[in-house]
Amino acid sequence: MPEAQKHVQLGKQGVTDNFIDSLKNHFKKSKIVRISVLKNAGRDKKIIREYSEKILKGLGKNYVARIIGFTIIVIKFRKDVR
Repeated sequence: MPEAQKHVQLGKQGVTDNFIDSLKNHFKKSKIVRISVLKNAGRDKKIIREYSEKILKGLGKNYVARIIGFTIIVIKFRKDVR
């Protein structure tokens, strides 16, 4: 049975320590988390790229991110990827 993806929203506060902690909790149950970047967080591609870099830096080396539109998809691997 495939694991369900978790959906998280990133708001105007941006990537904070609490946001990273909540992502870590989501990754205990799922391998894939979709992060929707809301309008008040910024709709610039550079800002979204910075958010994904901050998220990966906060999570560690077992994660990889892909940006599609205004959504950041983060995938967890068992071994270090980066």
